[in-house]
Amino acid sequence: MNILKVVFVIIGALIGAGFASGQEIYLFFFSYGAKGLLGILISSILIGLVIYKTFKIIKINNIKNYKEFLDLLIKNQKIKNVANSIINIFILVSFYIMIAGFGAYLQQELNINSMIGSAILAIFCIILFRKNIEGVVKANQILVPILVTTIIFFGILNLKNINFSNLNNYLINYNNKNWVITSILYASYNCVLLIPVLSTLIDYIKSTKNIKHISLIVTFSVAILLTIIFLFLVIVDVDIKELEMPAVYAINIISPKFKSIYGLIILISIFTTAISLGISFLENTSKSKRKYNINSLIICGTSIIFSQLGFSNLVNILYPILGAIGILEILKILLYKII
Repeated sequence: MNILKVVFVIIGALIGAGFASGQEIYLFFFSYGAKGLLGILISSILIGLVIYKTFKIIKINNIKNYKEFLDLLIKNQKIKNVANSIINIFILVSFYIMIAGFGAYLQQELNINSMIGSAILAIFCIILFRKNIEGVVKANQILVPILVTTIIFFGILNLKNINFSNLNNYLINYNNKNWVITSILYASYNCVLLIPVLSTLIDYIKSTKNIKHISLIVTFSVAILLTIIFLFLVIVDVDIKELEMPAVYAINIISPKFKSIYGLIILISIFTTAISLGISFLENTSKSKRKYNINSLIICGTSIIFSQLGFSNLVNILYPILGAIGILEILKILLYKII
């Protein structure tokens, strides 16, 4: 059961607003046509390898938090401080992106002012942050199975809309260059955001055998879910670049009566990722319980302001940058010798 708890938290952290809305999948995979499907495979395997190696390093060296993990990985104090600061900034910015995504969806679908929508999620986060990682684990135990099951359900419904023997013709006009690099960038930025979360989960892993099982389950799950969202985008009949949430548009084609259900799934995916990112940032930057509570109020309050910059703008600009920075960290992890 502990294995599933860890898997749920990891998937909950990975499947955020950009994932479920289709923005990430369009940017990193779909825009490269049929080769984007190979990119999905590369990304999923790389994410699984980093999870496996990170947990092994943490378990063998008895690491308790992300600071200790960085201490082991980077010996130079100045480089370590810079790396930690950059990672914390991007975790915080990614948290802001989740808040922005929540507001963007409520405005697009329910005509609720985006600032009000962002404030709603920020308040929920403040409540859950006070429960620390236990609250995240419990929330993901309930929400992630619903999330995964619903995405798979819509993926099955969508099969009737796609002629797989003619799939390449759907994607013939897309860019085929740099798809390998882009798939590595996708895995990289996800791992940068995920590693601080992994360092909080080690108490749930009772043996090193569990690490292998967790890594395999996550790899398989991510590959399936990415492919399903990719195939959603195949049936979009307008310029995807003009859509804030292309997957929602696709669901309206697949089954209009279920559109609101998928909307709920997007909100759940945003929520699970936001709390994982928020906890990671707070654990990394707060030296006391009092500071933790103050910081939680600050980041949730400022998230409402930053959310007004626009969801798709934040995803398209910041995630590729984070991916490029994260390549250095994942190389360090993959090349680290475990004694």
